[in-house]
Amino acid sequence: MGTVAAYIDGFNLYYGMKSKYGRKHMWLDVVELVRQLRSKDTVASVHYFTAIVKNEPAAAQNQTNYIEAMKIRNGAALTVHLGRFKERTIRDCRRCGQSYTCGCGRPYKSYEEKGTDVALGAMMVADAALRVADTTLLISADTDLAPALATVKQVNPAQLIYLAMPPGNTRASSHLTSIGALGQFFIREQALRSAQLPGIVADPVTGRSYTRPSKWI
Repeated sequence: MGTVAAYIDGFNLYYGMKSKYGRKHMWLDVVELVRQLRSKDTVASVHYFTAIVKNEPAAAQNQTNYIEAMKIRNGAALTVHLGRFKERTIRDCRRCGQSYTCGCGRPYKSYEEKGTDVALGAMMVADAALRVADTTLLISADTDLAPALATVKQVNPAQLIYLAMPPGNTRASSHLTSIGALGQFFIREQALRSAQLPGIVADPVTGRSYTRPSKWI
């Protein structure tokens, strides 16, 4: 039996699950998911990277409640890293020159999540250098993380690396699988189903409870 440190790209996992299962299994205990995926290993740490959505108050509240429920359930085993969303003005179309407006002259704006992949990659490399665990488990299909995985092997050649592909991905990117000694597998629905939080999670200190949203079936 070895030890595993897990690094979870929250949005990559969320959108993969949503594309495959809609809102099923969203009340997910990510620490228990790691235990399901690496049942023979002892979980040394789980790092969950995400950002709170912008301009959607109900969704942001659901997300905040979900994060709090996970933290209460798992204590020191889980570390949540919050990035940010950066506002981005959508420019005129480069091909036809038309602007993206609704006729009122106000330009459309969107938001893009910033900082998650950099922070996640840096944490993986630092932990590998410090020998936090025998095994690195990455839950993401983001090809931007390939350089960080390669660096993990450079700083600690003995480190075992496993890539858990979120649902909705039919195959791993060649950029990710090109990393030497990388094992990869796909997250199955049974693992998600077996790793759900209780419907209500109560904080034993404050008494506040967090309930699974009704649409998260």
